[in-house]
Amino acid sequence: MRRSNRLFEIIQILRSAERPMTAEMLARQNEVSARTIYRDISALQIMGTPIEGEPGIGYVMRKGYDLPPLNFDLEEIEALRVGLALLSRTGDSALQYAARRIHAKVDALHGPADWLQVAPWGAPLDDPAKGCISVSSLRNAIRNERKLRLTYRDDQGQETVRTVRPLALVYHLECMMLAGWCELRASFRHFRTDRIYGCDVLDDRFSGQSGALRAIWLEQNPWSEASAGA
Repeated sequence: MRRSNRLFEIIQILRSAERPMTAEMLARQNEVSARTIYRDISALQIMGTPIEGEPGIGYVMRKGYDLPPLNFDLEEIEALRVGLALLSRTGDSALQYAARRIHAKVDALHGPADWLQVAPWGAPLDDPAKGCISVSSLRNAIRNERKLRLTYRDDQGQETVRTVRPLALVYHLECMMLAGWCELRASFRHFRTDRIYGCDVLDDRFSGQSGALRAIWLEQNPWSEASAGA
């Protein structure tokens, strides 16, 4: 997480907290060290953010501190709320968690809108504890242009091991698909994330290639039903 985003997140956590938050608690929520949180708190205080407290006791936000309003009109806010709620249907647990954080920020500025509801049924949750692949790790590999070694089972139960250059995630109603260049087949392929039974992030990179490969993939519309087989 970029520091600017983390500072904003710390402000949001403290604004909504009902009790003092220690640096360790803030560190766990932001996935950084307590030392980093101490530096962030100091930076916020220097900038005039009304945070009170000290190490070992915890920090609180003085009442009445408001962030500037989001620059969205009413329709845009409602579109944002529905879009965030739809993430509950993707099965991507990391994005769902991020969506809840954003939703809390929108509610803090504009109030809740419980009349906008989205049914939660959709793709199964990616739960590594149940042997499911972490979709967050796939997104990281795409961003960092890191090759993956996948153990994949097709709809007939046949298992293969592929080295793949991951290019995109496609969110369908009932599943997620990883699109990439498969070195075994020497072509673009789709892999349902619920059929990936092993995934190693390799040291090999394909730096600078993903943009061109993704452009070709988009031209070929590989997410269509006709070309979804791996």
